[in-house]
Amino acid sequence: MLLISLCINSVYAQSQPPYRERPMALGIGDGRLNGVITVPDRATNYPLVVIIPGSGPTDKDGNSSALPGKNNSLLYLAQALAKQGIASLRYDKRGIASSAKAAPDEYALRFEQGVTDVKGWVTLLKRDRRISGIYLLGHSEGSLVGMLAAQGNADVKGYISVAGVGRRADALIEEQMAGQPEVILRLVRQINESLRAGKLVPDVPLGLQALYRPSVQPYLISWFAYDPLEEIARLEMPLLLLQGDKDMQVSEKDFELLRAAVENKPNVSCLLIPGMNHLMKPCDSMDPEKQMESYVDETLPLHEAVVEAVSHFIQKGEGGSNNQ
Repeated sequence: MLLISLCINSVYAQSQPPYRERPMALGIGDGRLNGVITVPDRATNYPLVVIIPGSGPTDKDGNSSALPGKNNSLLYLAQALAKQGIASLRYDKRGIASSAKAAPDEYALRFEQGVTDVKGWVTLLKRDRRISGIYLLGHSEGSLVGMLAAQGNADVKGYISVAGVGRRADALIEEQMAGQPEVILRLVRQINESLRAGKLVPDVPLGLQALYRPSVQPYLISWFAYDPLEEIARLEMPLLLLQGDKDMQVSEKDFELLRAAVENKPNVSCLLIPGMNHLMKPCDSMDPEKQMESYVDETLPLHEAVVEAVSHFIQKGEGGSNNQ
């Protein structure tokens, strides 16, 4: 019986992941944001990274309700970091998944609310004395959110941008619309110019309503106000910039712009990862069909280089040890 018991316990131990997860909530006005904190197993003193999701209906695991399958990119990042002795907090944004009830009316939504939320998570997390240091990691649109939340924040020890855009949102929209007829491009430029000046556009053509509907214009005004190059240049902390060379959503041009903006700062690391796409997954092609396969394939792991780079950056910030 003793031998059987030992064998069962051994199998059970091997099946248990080397981390623990628990829910965590952040009160925001009349609602709350829901998240998950992932902690290295048996660790009592550890650094923690707040993982900030990207644009649109992207949830805490990196999945989007606009796609037919899961990729679990942010979930896998949290799990991989835990194996390196690094804790993480990932969360559903306002109006998304488990935080759906925290969504304000679209007309009342502002870009700055996402920044306030990240600051709120940091304030909540710093009360936990088991956390040796807090870092921010912003993916895609979350990169700009993280830049703003990190500015002047003494509770943040380092900032990580993954697939961050290096241009204002209005410039990116105009680039994405480049294949449209000139008459459409002219209208887009005119609307963007008005929104940049803080002026609403009452008469938007039917074909552009999805992008510039009246209820979303206040949010666009708030978003267009920020230039990522100016914002990242304001950071006075260790920085890590990561980009994949097979990213179809954010170009190498954006990576180079961000790198140039911080090239004269100390404690800056920049890495262009070969064979990595926007979701931090391995991909050897820019073919849209092959790319899409990785967007809905939860069996595909993260690119090893991104985990290695993020782990090294945080462990370096902690003095070269993960403090387990």
